[in-house]
Amino acid sequence: MVKNGLEEDSYVEMLDYTIELFESQGLGTEYYGYHNINHELEVTYVSLLAVNQKRIQFTEEDIRYLYVAALFHDFDPQKSVDKPHEDSVLRFISMDKKLLQLINDVNMDLEIIKVLILRTTYPWSGELKKSAEAQIKQCFDKSGLTRNDLVYQEHIMEMGSYLSVVDRISGYALGDFTKAMEMAKMNAHALAWRPSLIIRSAVAYFEELLNKETDMVKAILKVLPKEMRKNFFDTVLSFMKIRQQEITIQADYAYENLKLVPTIECMSTREDPKFISTLYEIFLELPTPLQFEKENFERSIKNPQIIINTLRLNDKNGEIVGFSKGGPLEKYKLREEIRDENYGLGNTVFLEPLALKMGYWGLRGGSEMRHMFIMQSHSMKYKYMTSFALRDVISGRIDKEQAEFVTLFDPERWDYYRIKI
Repeated sequence: MVKNGLEEDSYVEMLDYTIELFESQGLGTEYYGYHNINHELEVTYVSLLAVNQKRIQFTEEDIRYLYVAALFHDFDPQKSVDKPHEDSVLRFISMDKKLLQLINDVNMDLEIIKVLILRTTYPWSGELKKSAEAQIKQCFDKSGLTRNDLVYQEHIMEMGSYLSVVDRISGYALGDFTKAMEMAKMNAHALAWRPSLIIRSAVAYFEELLNKETDMVKAILKVLPKEMRKNFFDTVLSFMKIRQQEITIQADYAYENLKLVPTIECMSTREDPKFISTLYEIFLELPTPLQFEKENFERSIKNPQIIINTLRLNDKNGEIVGFSKGGPLEKYKLREEIRDENYGLGNTVFLEPLALKMGYWGLRGGSEMRHMFIMQSHSMKYKYMTSFALRDVISGRIDKEQAEFVTLFDPERWDYYRIKI
C-alpha cells in the first residue's frame, strides 16, 4: 500500500474495517469456504503487487480504485451459498454508511468501484455476463466521470478485466500445491460439490484461464516474484497430473481391470501401526470440517466400539484406497447447532464422512462401504444411523431409506441427517 501511495489513514481504515466486517459476519479465517477474508486480502495484495504489468497503463487514480474494489469485491455478508452474489455485494457497499464515508473521504466515485466489482463476475459468459453488462451500463450513465467518456469507460473495463484475472490467480500464486489443494477442497465443500468433481473442475478452471485470458495472465505473472510464478505453474501441472491418474483409474475400472472390495477389518489388523498410518493419510485428504476425532484417531481405530470398513483393490488383502468409520453418537462432539433427540439414549450410531483416496470417488465404492457399515450397525442393535451428506444426496435418500433432515447448514448445504436402520 505504501509503495503505491495508499498510506493515507482512510485506506488503512478501509483495510481494518474489511477485516473487522468479515470476522464479525463469520467469514474470517475460521470460515471453511473459499471466499473468506484470506481470499479478499490475497486478491488485494496481488492486485497492488502486479500493477506495473505492461498490458494496461495504470494511473495513481486507477490504483486507488483497484485497491478499494479488490478489498470489497466478494463481501456478501448474507450469503446463502459460498460464491458471492455481485448484486448483494453492490447492495452492501451502496448502503454501508461507514464505507461510504471512507470512500467520500478519499474523493472516489462509487459507480466506478461498482463497475470493477461487476467485471469480476465469473464466469464472464452467458446470462451472468449479460446481467453484469446491463448493470455496468447503468453505473457508467450515473457517474459524471464516465457518462460521456467512452474511452474512459473502455479503460475501466480493462481495469476490471485485470482485477478478474488477479482474482483467479492470486491464491494459487501465494502458496505451494498443498495450499492450492486445500483451496480446491474448500471451494468444493462450500459449493456443495461431490468430491469426484474437485480435480476435474480445477483442471477445467486453469485451462479456461490460460486459454481465454492468455495475454493478461502472462502480463501479470511476468511481474510477480519468481517464487509466485513457480507456485502457480507447479499447481496447474500437479492438478493435471492427478487428473491423468484419475482417468487411468476410471479406465481400469470400466475395463474391469480393477475391482473395489469393501472389507470388514478384524481387531488384530486395526492394532497394526502401518494400517493406522495408511488410514490416517487417506483421512487427511478430507476437507478440514469433515475430519472428526482427528486428535484421537489412533485410539479410535483400536477401539472395538468403533466400526471400521476399508475399501481395497481387487481382493480383501489388496491396497487400501478408502475407509468408513463410526461409532456411538455419544462419542462424538458435533456442531453445537445440532440438537439430536436421541443423544444419550445409546440407540444411534454416527457414521463419519467417508474417506477415499483422490481418483476413487464416483466408482460406487463409498456407497458399498456405507451399506456394509449399516449392516454392521444393525447387527450391533442400533436403531438409527446419523451422518453428514450433501443436501441433494440426502433428498435422494428420503424415499429409498426414509432419511430425514435433522439440521441444515448454509452456505455449505452439507447437512446432518438420520435414517432408521
